[in-house]
Amino acid sequence: MANVQNLTEMLKKAKEGRYAVGSFSARYTKLIAPIIKAAMATDSPAIVQLSEKEVIRHKVGVREFAEEFYRVVKELDPRVPLALHLDHTKTLSVISEAIDSGFTSVMIDASEMDFDANVAVTKQVVAMAHPHNVTVEAELGKIGTTDFVETDKDEELYTDPVEAARFCELTGVDCLAVSVGTAHGVYTVRKPKVDYDRLEAINKLTDTPLVLHGGSGVPSEMVVKAAQLPTGGVCKVNIATDLELAMLAVVGREGHLTESEFNSYSPELIRKSQDAVQALVEDKIRHYLLSDGRA
Repeated sequence: MANVQNLTEMLKKAKEGRYAVGSFSARYTKLIAPIIKAAMATDSPAIVQLSEKEVIRHKVGVREFAEEFYRVVKELDPRVPLALHLDHTKTLSVISEAIDSGFTSVMIDASEMDFDANVAVTKQVVAMAHPHNVTVEAELGKIGTTDFVETDKDEELYTDPVEAARFCELTGVDCLAVSVGTAHGVYTVRKPKVDYDRLEAINKLTDTPLVLHGGSGVPSEMVVKAAQLPTGGVCKVNIATDLELAMLAVVGREGHLTESEFNSYSPELIRKSQDAVQALVEDKIRHYLLSDGRA
């Protein structure tokens, strides 16, 4: 359908072109459309994502999220490459449901396990996904957090380049989320940083595309530099919290809403929220990811 695909070609082109593809967490089904419209307006590839924690927190179903994604794609008929990605997930049954529902990419997050256990469960997911032409992202090292949506702990453990290369070789993953200094959530006290030397070292040892999580709140020049490293840098950047904050500012709420709470707002307020999210995504694509015009 249209240009819905997995991450293989999308991230390969990003690595070669030295830009990054944005993986945008809609969190609510009504925020899927503005992400896709932003990709169309900027002629950019884009990834729409949902994580297991978001399924629980926002009370939105994996299948209903996929159905809305494909409904919007059919309605808008976008001519830009799009992927539907299941972000941070630890439960194999949720990954299986996503594959069955039409997600084109899934992430197994076993980063809290030791190396061998992480390899074992990641290999299991690769075996589940690849026969369906679904790409797999995994995580090595612990990415800190400020809001506990994606992870339960805020400890950081930077990704070891030699371990990363071995992990990719053993598992056959399609892309790898690495811990190089960013954190999930919004930066308040601690300042975001990116260990560029570590990124370069990992890239020199493996061709597997690298993913930067915790993109919200990181200054654009940091992400641009990470994407444009001569070794290939990062090819995918996750942006989640910023989108929800743009929506919440419009509806005048703090914290988070459930799917049904957001849907209960007036059509006019929902439309204003969608416009705010679309504007934000367009800005990220142009000034943060440098993926505009890359479709």
